[in-house]
Amino acid sequence: MFTSVEERAAVDVVDGVRIPPLDGEGPIWLQIRRSLAFVILTGDWPAGTRVPTELYLTRYYATSRMTVNKALLSLASEGLIERRPKLGTVVTSRARERPVFEIWDAADAVHRIGGHYGYRLLECGIMPADAPERGELAVDTKTPIIRMMCLHLSDERPFQLEERLINVEAAPKITCQPLEDVSPGQWLLANVPWTEARHAISARGASPMVAAHLQLDEGDACLVVERRTWSGSVPVTLGRFWYPGDNHSLEGRFRPSW
Repeated sequence: MFTSVEERAAVDVVDGVRIPPLDGEGPIWLQIRRSLAFVILTGDWPAGTRVPTELYLTRYYATSRMTVNKALLSLASEGLIERRPKLGTVVTSRARERPVFEIWDAADAVHRIGGHYGYRLLECGIMPADAPERGELAVDTKTPIIRMMCLHLSDERPFQLEERLINVEAAPKITCQPLEDVSPGQWLLANVPWTEARHAISARGASPMVAAHLQLDEGDACLVVERRTWSGSVPVTLGRFWYPGDNHSLEGRFRPSW
């Protein structure tokens, strides 16, 4: 552990790599993930950059090795870093070519625009066996499904309304998680591997419920992103994300494949 500000400042750059600070918001592993993702996506850590070792990051951030490992596994699952024999962990060559359909967690998006992130759990419960919404996840009527609604904030203003269905059989440990403090997307990203994801983007008018939470007028235009993930053939989750249409856009960086 580094014992002084001076000692930490002296090692902010290791082998030419600047170690980013944490923002102090939320669990340490998410802060580490967010900070490392930011320097990768902005190009501060270009492709091929060797990521400092788990042991080094553990000492630098004054946390446990398990916490650092959890953050790195999350980044690896998103394709931003990879572990190579004899080289260690490096930034991938396609890390900055993430297409627009790869929607990052709301906290990441808020921090990338310089905002202060906030999160509120609005609803959470097991969906009844006869609920018509169960068909959206395409699982058996006996399969337990958690239905959640969350509000994500940027500088105390509504940024995203999240509706979420989660297959408990695909994510059994989620029933004992403190989801009042960590959003379902963040928890799923770190704990439940997925093999396939599909996105759909549309424009819709705000329903009375959506309008109330996003501080809009009923019928106002919203950008809506739906994301479904599977683990093999098993549905994991369906997330529906509502954004106020007048202040949100999606961007993608692309290069030809040849």
